[in-house]
Amino acid sequence: MLVFRQLFDPTSSTYSYLLGDRASGEALLIDPVFEQVRRDAALVRELGLTLGWTLDTHTHADHVTGAWLLKERCGSRIALAAATRAQNADRMLAQGDRVEFGTRHLEVRATPGHTNGCLTYVLDDQSAAFTGDALLIRGCGRADFQEGNPATLFHSVREQILSLPPGCLLYPGHDYRGLTVTSVAEELAYNTRLGGNLNESDFVGFMKNLGLPHPKLIDVAVPANLACGRVRPDGARPDEPTWAPLTFTFGGVWEIDPAGLAERLGEVQVIDVREPHEFSDDLGHVPGARLIPLSRLQAEVASLDRERPIVTVCRAGGRSAQGSLLLHKAGLSRIANLSGGMLRWRAEGLAVEGTAA
Repeated sequence: MLVFRQLFDPTSSTYSYLLGDRASGEALLIDPVFEQVRRDAALVRELGLTLGWTLDTHTHADHVTGAWLLKERCGSRIALAAATRAQNADRMLAQGDRVEFGTRHLEVRATPGHTNGCLTYVLDDQSAAFTGDALLIRGCGRADFQEGNPATLFHSVREQILSLPPGCLLYPGHDYRGLTVTSVAEELAYNTRLGGNLNESDFVGFMKNLGLPHPKLIDVAVPANLACGRVRPDGARPDEPTWAPLTFTFGGVWEIDPAGLAERLGEVQVIDVREPHEFSDDLGHVPGARLIPLSRLQAEVASLDRERPIVTVCRAGGRSAQGSLLLHKAGLSRIANLSGGMLRWRAEGLAVEGTAA
């Protein structure tokens, strides 16, 4: 069974793609984004996969790749086109190579023209292809920088992508309108740049008159991507909490396990977001916890100590996860949800107060 997830970065309108082989648990990630590494690593973990590879379709000009950070976090290897001449990659890819993940693989097709090092990755059964910026939905990437060449791009798309079976689904590197997927048949019929009876001259004339502005992040993104994201020019990395060992979920919530909270009860504010009758029911509550029902939490934000970390708690962890997100939106930064709530706290034999004590 193939595991497939399409992920989106709203800042750069970039799509990343997670593919996994359920039988072996091996996976790869196409076009990871630096700022989304925490999210992507959480998804891999929650799906029970092992990330073997990160693949970039090209050296992006609009965002920094997350390849190196994922290598540090997950032990994954990095692959991209040999034509990029990038540093720090574990494998340099060329036309006809295969990247395997479990029993499945991607075929590598060289599709230069947007940049010299553009690759398209084709799933082994040719049911899907990941085109980067070479072919977008009803469009294509520009060809006026990074050694771009419109004539080269025309032949790349027509010969390496639109030659796939008509039903092959095409997943682009970006979309700025919220579109997610197209197909070979659709693009041959409706792509006004590359479909129908358009020839190379038509396409080159079209591309030379786009009049697009210079990419805003090209001077930052391209050097970083030529190092596979190992060194970002401004030295920035996604912030990681240091006040406790926390786990980030794909749902966007930081969590602390019961043992971690038990060790820090004197250092944190424990906010129980259940209703009053639950606070002293058979489960009891965490020693020293303060009861603020979820319905009143927003109104009580001003009463919380902003200098001390906060852990939200409920019966099973659902309401308190919502509470932690609410507090984060209110401007508090050091917040975590108790994983599994009071059910897990009691299951691990930790002390309680209230009726259950």
